[in-house]
Amino acid sequence: MVVSYILHVFYGLVMAYFGLVSPGMLNMTALKIRINTGKVESVKFALGASVIVFFQAGIALFFADYFTKNPKIIEILKIAAVFVFFALSIFFFLLSRKKIKPNSESNKKNYFVSGLAMSSVNMLAIPFYLGLSIYLVSIDKIIIEQPYILFFIIGASIGSFLLFFTYILFAKIIIKKVSFIATNINIILSLLFLVLGIFTLVKLLA
Repeated sequence: MVVSYILHVFYGLVMAYFGLVSPGMLNMTALKIRINTGKVESVKFALGASVIVFFQAGIALFFADYFTKNPKIIEILKIAAVFVFFALSIFFFLLSRKKIKPNSESNKKNYFVSGLAMSSVNMLAIPFYLGLSIYLVSIDKIIIEQPYILFFIIGASIGSFLLFFTYILFAKIIIKKVSFIATNINIILSLLFLVLGIFTLVKLLA
């Protein structure tokens, strides 16, 4: 049972870490704060953003639990997941062609609150966690019941903080190569979701 708890933390951590790995509003802002203000303030921002991820993942799993208890709905969602994965593939491909600019945060003093606020308006978070959690349930990797849900969302919160901290830790390196990193990571994510979409579609047709 302890191993199962650890695995749920691990799956949540990996999902959040790689879900946020692409240079975007949150991690690039954490990077900007690190360069302009310092490590302590950027860590405060990362903590604030990660707290919101905890609740976003929790909301996603609440809906995932409802959907998995309704077989008819889950079958519809599996079909919808194919379109979602293909849409995410296109989204990350288009993102790879855009120039990412970090938001200016130099005038804000409460960086923890700033992290809470910016993470709260991340509209893709809940659908992202919902889609992947349903997928993980469908392949019997996670269990959507307590206390497994709690361990999973704790993992998601830890994973998001670790990703932000990666950007903070390597800020000076990343800022010099942000265009190269953004393009390549987004292409990799685009291909990943394309493969997931094809895999899910093949399973539905099999």
